[in-house]
Amino acid sequence: MISRTRITQTFLLGILAALAAVPLAAQEPADTLQPDPRDELPVVTLGEAIQMALTVSPTYVRAQGDLNVASAERRQAWGSWLPTLSTNAASNSNFSSITRVDQNTGLPVESGTTSTTYSAGISSSLEIFSGLRRSAEMRSSSAGIESADAALVSREFQVILETKQTYFNALAADELVRVSDRRIERAEESAKISRDKLAAGSAIRSDTLRAVVELGNAELQRLNAVTARATAEASLARLVGLDGSVRPLRDSSLFAPVTLDTVQLRIEALQSAPTILAADAGADVAAANVSVARAQYFPSLTASGSLGWANTAVGSTDTRDWNNSWNFRLGVSWPLFNGFARETNVSRQAASRDAARATANDTRRQVNALLTQYLALLAAARQRYDIAITSLAAATEDLRVQQARYRLGASTFLEILVSQVSVDQADIDRVQAALDYLVAKAQIEALVGREI
Repeated sequence: MISRTRITQTFLLGILAALAAVPLAAQEPADTLQPDPRDELPVVTLGEAIQMALTVSPTYVRAQGDLNVASAERRQAWGSWLPTLSTNAASNSNFSSITRVDQNTGLPVESGTTSTTYSAGISSSLEIFSGLRRSAEMRSSSAGIESADAALVSREFQVILETKQTYFNALAADELVRVSDRRIERAEESAKISRDKLAAGSAIRSDTLRAVVELGNAELQRLNAVTARATAEASLARLVGLDGSVRPLRDSSLFAPVTLDTVQLRIEALQSAPTILAADAGADVAAANVSVARAQYFPSLTASGSLGWANTAVGSTDTRDWNNSWNFRLGVSWPLFNGFARETNVSRQAASRDAARATANDTRRQVNALLTQYLALLAAARQRYDIAITSLAAATEDLRVQQARYRLGASTFLEILVSQVSVDQADIDRVQAALDYLVAKAQIEALVGREI
């Protein structure tokens, strides 16, 4: 019967053999390696991604449509000052029959005549006085264009922000895969050191087992990182209107540090932030709609006239002259009482105006608060990035020292693992801080409405 000790020894030897095969597999000829499927994925720059996202974004396309509708309403408001013009034409044929008895044959004979009536006309009307309604509608349509234009700009920067966030997430996910690759390399190096020392009789088997566990954790981390990268690249492809996945182009200039005049930036944001402009324009539209509703209390004066021609032809030869007719009408309309419908409409529009003004004031306060938050996040992310870079350098040096000491027998393998964990965490912190910095910068740009 095989003893438990023999089984354990066999198991450990199998693990060591698997570890020894890893470097050999890494030394296979380059022509036997499989091509990376990601090399066939399209690569887009940040600028290209933004332009493509603006083209296919449903909300941005809808905002463009709203601006076109506002322009049409403005044109309609201008048209209310012009007279209306319409024409008409008609043709009507009548056939009348007479039945008589032929005196020669005594048989009934049917005869008839055909008469055709032609008519044509042109009419026009002009509202001379509308109780100031048209002037109020002009102001409302002008404010509507400003509101739609501001909403389009605000939507544009929101799409840009969403695109940048997705783009930066894809970049960070790809960088985390590289971090995992470096962790695997360090784990393989540590495993090789432990195997060499075990073969030389200067290490214990538990060191090689710890190396196996660390290598497995590194491979699991890479698997999760690859999954996150695939998800991020698929999200980026959907955002820019492509099927499948899209690779972001790595650009070191994206992380260039910026120097901001926070006082001037705050003044600029409170004056020209897209969300503030959109809220102010919406308040102007609501105020103009109150004037439109109040115009219903005034009378309106309308002039109209028409000119017509008519002709009747009987048979094929009997044609009469054309008869002309015209009329002119001047009318006044003044609804004195309509069941308090006007009062209800005025109250409704006044409530909308007050709500729009409150929204505009709250939007200004919100922009001020968000700018403070984003500036703090930007500064903190930059500081965390610098700290992560320093920590990564220190942890890498500590790992090198621990590996050298372990080779000499001056330290344990557990100390190497602790140093490796510090290196991995510092590398991850560096990527996360860089992502937070880029996102905070993009949020400030979307809030202010320009690149910084």
